[in-house]
Amino acid sequence: MFSHKYKKMMKPVSKLWVVISSAFLLCLLVLFQIDKLDLIDTNLQITHHVNNFFISIVASSHNQTLNLTRNANESDGIRAKHPEKEETDTCAGRYVYMYNLPSIFNDDIIKDCRPLIKWFDMCPFMVNSGLGPQVSESDNTTARVLTAKTGSWYSTNQFLLAVIFRERMKHYKCLTNDSSLASATYVPYYAGFDVSRHLWGYNVTVRDELGMKLAHWLSERPEWRKMYGRDHFFVTGRIAWDFRRVRDEDSDWGSKLMRIPEFANMTMLAIETTAWANEFAVPYPTYFHPKSLTEIWRWQRKVKSVKRKYLFSFVGGPRPKLDGSIRGEIIKQCLASHGKCKFLNCFVNDCDNPVKIMEVFEKSVFCLQPSGDSYTRRSIFDSILAGCIPVFFSPGSGYNQYIWYFPKDYTKYSVYIPEKEMRNGTVSLKKILGMIDKERISRMRNEVAKIIPKIIYSKPGLVGPEKIEDAFDIAVDRILERVAMVKRMMEEGKDIQSEYYSQTKDLKKLEII
Repeated sequence: MFSHKYKKMMKPVSKLWVVISSAFLLCLLVLFQIDKLDLIDTNLQITHHVNNFFISIVASSHNQTLNLTRNANESDGIRAKHPEKEETDTCAGRYVYMYNLPSIFNDDIIKDCRPLIKWFDMCPFMVNSGLGPQVSESDNTTARVLTAKTGSWYSTNQFLLAVIFRERMKHYKCLTNDSSLASATYVPYYAGFDVSRHLWGYNVTVRDELGMKLAHWLSERPEWRKMYGRDHFFVTGRIAWDFRRVRDEDSDWGSKLMRIPEFANMTMLAIETTAWANEFAVPYPTYFHPKSLTEIWRWQRKVKSVKRKYLFSFVGGPRPKLDGSIRGEIIKQCLASHGKCKFLNCFVNDCDNPVKIMEVFEKSVFCLQPSGDSYTRRSIFDSILAGCIPVFFSPGSGYNQYIWYFPKDYTKYSVYIPEKEMRNGTVSLKKILGMIDKERISRMRNEVAKIIPKIIYSKPGLVGPEKIEDAFDIAVDRILERVAMVKRMMEEGKDIQSEYYSQTKDLKKLEII
């Protein structure tokens, strides 16, 4: 015999079956009244409506049954428990902890900005969190070249990356004050300015002093003992060679920062690397610091559509001895190109002027990028920003440096001419570049435009749909991936010293494609 409770549950269900039966009979009547000629055309539509009708009834029946069961359980004092939806932590595995360093390691260094680089006043470039003075729309040329109305163009100095990066990190969405949550730890030390102010006229003890103090400070922190610095990283606005002094001779260049045991465990992001495994190259700062994706798209459209007057161009200064140097050969061929090439001589022109630089690059199809004082040049990124196809003469100038930012297939976005062939004068730039057909040039220009968002540093504080995944974001993501891999290797007992923190340089890595 059914219980009284079960009978109560069955009454609504019986009524429901009456509704279903009535609906079914009604549908049959409708079907029989349809003209035979119309039946073929309307059969699918009727079937669709009937199916939907029954589906809705079944769903309603199912929901009623669930409600009845729930009510019955509640009447017995048994309340159904539904686990709350767990909120997804979008920062899981991506948290970064930033040290609050004593000011002697950063702010105090740049407070006295005049002597940071000998013979050059850095003070004007320190404004706007390291972006430099904002470019004003003073004339029609500026507006035409830079689209200055956006307020996103600045006279940014190439050595300000550490300051810019620190400001961006303050607004990083996964920055945490709880170091136990962090997957990586950022050390906001202005190593580049620390060494640059002591490069001329100071002994090695002075050059190394602050780095040694910081190493001691870090080694006493609880965060350090997690992985003994292998999850730590810092950023410098100078090339890595400045921190790899081998001997303690006053006549030798730079500091020995990366040879201090604590720093040898850390990862350094620099505008140019050597060939050690714990160094990674990130883009030089350019003049463009957009505040939205819309600005990026607008700029990409512009550089892809602009008409280019010159086949190739070179921006730079000649070396004192032009004979036998690649720069000398480039300048010689440029001047003899009969208007095919534009040479902007930085010895007689202001090459810190964004308008002058960008105007030349915007008018050029190809931009020549020989090695400078070292393998790389800031000009590489200024030219890409202008949509100009870079021409490299050494793999160490681009391909083997910016592996996080440039496509692996270098033929898609650049031209490579071996430096040896340029030095001996057997290569005609005008001939080689002039033979590249228009269709390939168009494809290469499109690829260059795609790189632009990756090599810029946007304004701090961007969030939401207009957020740009820029050079900063790519660097942080790759650091987190690297730290995770090193951590796994440590847990598995593998030798990380030989592969990920090798102190043996192999310069061939920079020269081989």
